[in-house]
Amino acid sequence: MGHGGNVITELTIDHREVDGLFERIEAQPVGDKQRRKLADEVTIELVRHSVAEEMYLYPAVRKHVEGGDRIADKELSDHAAVERHLQELERLDADDPQFDHLVAKLRLEVSEHVRDEEERLFPLLAAACTPEALDALGDKIRMAKKMAPTRPHPSAPDTPPGNKLLGPGVGLVDRARDLLTGRGKS
Repeated sequence: MGHGGNVITELTIDHREVDGLFERIEAQPVGDKQRRKLADEVTIELVRHSVAEEMYLYPAVRKHVEGGDRIADKELSDHAAVERHLQELERLDADDPQFDHLVAKLRLEVSEHVRDEEERLFPLLAAACTPEALDALGDKIRMAKKMAPTRPHPSAPDTPPGNKLLGPGVGLVDRARDLLTGRGKS
């Protein structure tokens, strides 16, 4: 969850970890309960990652990258679609016929989003910011992930200041629920 390094390194490692979780889901037999637990882990990691990007990465893109508003808006739209699918996935058991379809759909959407960030957004941000600014953003992203919600909340604000005000409180409630239920512990 917190890896160190600048914002690009931090988020790229997150991307590889989520891809690894999708691979672990796909390696389990269809209908196996472990698939549900791994789907919860994917959800937790994707929500934390998305919230941190919404709090700090996209505002930096808007501020420093030419055409940043358009880029950030597109990324936020991608996040909203993924979050809606994560919410649908939460309601499904691993043996539900829709479970595998939704996991495959999510993996495809997340992969396209990751490719866009890594091939387009990250190089633009790296060219527009100093190494020190990228390091500071990495620190902010790590802190945000520690306090972020762990469950999808599609109707929650995804831009400052609303997300910075509500996110930590919602995150606290989510982590308390996870602790009580054992969610996210495979």
